[in-house]
Amino acid sequence: MTDWLDLALVYDPATRRCDLVLGDDGDLVLDETPATPMLVSLLSDRRARAEDTLPDGTVAGAAPAAAIGARRGWPGDALDAFGRRIGSRLWLLARAKGGDLTPRFAAEWTREAFAWVRDETGTAAVVAAEWLRRGWLAIAVTVDGRTVTVNQRIG
Repeated sequence: MTDWLDLALVYDPATRRCDLVLGDDGDLVLDETPATPMLVSLLSDRRARAEDTLPDGTVAGAAPAAAIGARRGWPGDALDAFGRRIGSRLWLLARAKGGDLTPRFAAEWTREAFAWVRDETGTAAVVAAEWLRRGWLAIAVTVDGRTVTVNQRIG
């Protein structure tokens, strides 16, 4: 078991956004579970690789210089001396089609987003991705007994 300690985030499904949690005393609440880093890993956009196809159909590495934000991602990743990246490439599935490959990509990109878990705990995150219904993919990740599930519209 790992000692977790982060500023607590809460996810609001109605607005599809996370926010910091304030206690009754107005102070920020601390989260001693893996839930907060799980939300950041799953719901933040990781920068597309040069060979990735962007949702507009262009290849990320061939995107014009004017479209500098087209590959998304957190700018702070450029400052990490170890080359670690935050977030997932799940946003690239915006124009994906149904079929067997889409859940495979989703699972692989989710595992990539949670690679930090093995470093922190010595055990890999458990990831599952499957079609919930037509056009909706369910992605579940379990870390240290805590499961986060998101349903993502595809196509």
